[in-house]
Amino acid sequence: MINDPIQENSPSGIPLGRQIAHSETYDPSQLFCVARKDARKTLGINTELPFFGVDIWNAYELSWLDQKGKPCVAMGEIMFSSTGENIIESKSLKLYLNSFNFTRFESTDKVKETIIRDLSGATVGDVAVNIFVPRDFAMLDIKAPRGICIDLIEIKDDIDQYTLDPSYLKTDSAGVEETLFSNLLRTNCPVTGQPDWATVKIDYKGNAMDHEGLLRYIISLRQHQGFHENCVELIFMDILHQCAPDFLSVQARFTRRGGLDINPCRSSHEIPFSNIRLARQ
Repeated sequence: MINDPIQENSPSGIPLGRQIAHSETYDPSQLFCVARKDARKTLGINTELPFFGVDIWNAYELSWLDQKGKPCVAMGEIMFSSTGENIIESKSLKLYLNSFNFTRFESTDKVKETIIRDLSGATVGDVAVNIFVPRDFAMLDIKAPRGICIDLIEIKDDIDQYTLDPSYLKTDSAGVEETLFSNLLRTNCPVTGQPDWATVKIDYKGNAMDHEGLLRYIISLRQHQGFHENCVELIFMDILHQCAPDFLSVQARFTRRGGLDINPCRSSHEIPFSNIRLARQ
């Protein structure tokens, strides 16, 4: 049995699991950062990253006041570069965005500029933001993941292991290019222990991965503790080391919590990542 290291030490002062004073007016001090480097060290990742990537956050409860005090509502798309030094703890981002609720802004663009400035400063990295107002909502579709769903496989032997085991990842000599996905990813918050649920999609080119082995590997993450971003990097690195594909992309679409969903994407090559909302989000 493979030991599953906890990927994050819970930093002191983290808002998760504690009662925090809410601010009703704009307050960037609500943001709490966690350094990426600490979790990456456990994966053997140092300064040179073995992947390209972005963390796409969707904010469904974005609201502020216009110059006359009338509330505005919108949905936000926030994209953090994986090269940034820090991730934002999710509860702190919720509190930060809630601090806009009784703050007057002269325009939607000003809201966007403020979020970019604060989040890029906090993460020490590139941040892009799109804001969708109600007239844009009709174009925000819910879609099904493309590819082969490995959850439908008839497994040969009972599953009785729910702790991380990369040895399930195997290949044969046949070359292939395919997209696989599973709706069965469950990981756990390293602070509260609460479960996080996601659909994980894997695009790769190289020796064919054993589909049942991949499914068993994903299920073996069921008791793993880590922030969303760290879990996707773990999956990426395990597949990279065990299967050595010529091309690899791993994306996970986590379900919503506190009005936010988090969707980390990592790839061996620089490619565009799409923000495609799934039914469970």
